[in-house]
Amino acid sequence: MRTRDDASLQERIVALIHERGLAPGSPMPTEVQLMELLGTSRNSVREAVRALQALGIVEIRHGHGTFVGHAPLDALTPSFAFRVRSGPGGIRALHDLVEVRELLETGLIGQVAQSTSAPRLAALEALANGMDRDREADRAFHALLYDSCGNELVLQLIGLFWDVYHEVEPTLGPPEERTAEIAVNHRRIVAALRARDAEAAREAMRLHFRDVKARIARAASQPAPAPT
Repeated sequence: MRTRDDASLQERIVALIHERGLAPGSPMPTEVQLMELLGTSRNSVREAVRALQALGIVEIRHGHGTFVGHAPLDALTPSFAFRVRSGPGGIRALHDLVEVRELLETGLIGQVAQSTSAPRLAALEALANGMDRDREADRAFHALLYDSCGNELVLQLIGLFWDVYHEVEPTLGPPEERTAEIAVNHRRIVAALRARDAEAAREAMRLHFRDVKARIARAASQPAPAPT
């Protein structure tokens, strides 16, 4: 079980990274140095470093040492997925997560409509056309859609939301739309972008999320399985 002392040691290592101005990719102090700096045992240092590795805050390269990590948001996928699968509040948590993603994407699509290029539109259309054959095409579509914003955090958030949703998706039952209709809706987004019509793009994006939210609402209305 994680104790307050464990958390405190992790926080002290993070504070040390900040105090020394260590950027992602920079080498960390050695295990022995951390023991001396923090006044703690080898086992405690190792446990704290492993916990920080799971969060992407540090990276262990076997044979080379420990380095400051980039803390990608995908490290949070397991904990988010666990939350939305656990207990009666899980479906509500999933709905909230999808709602945040919808707000993010509909808020940004207007910017994309004004700046996206012809080659990018062609690539988006190709992905939309492949959605009935390739499940990953949906994820790639949304990543490419917002790549032009130049905001790495946005891309990581969208990727995180997508990964969590699709990890728990099998528990939601069949989609409201057929796969072919999902592809059509994504082509509608591309058509709006090609016309530089920000409002049409926003409406097409809302339609895309309407099916997702309908599946979640349907799952929420189902009685909980009886305990075994």
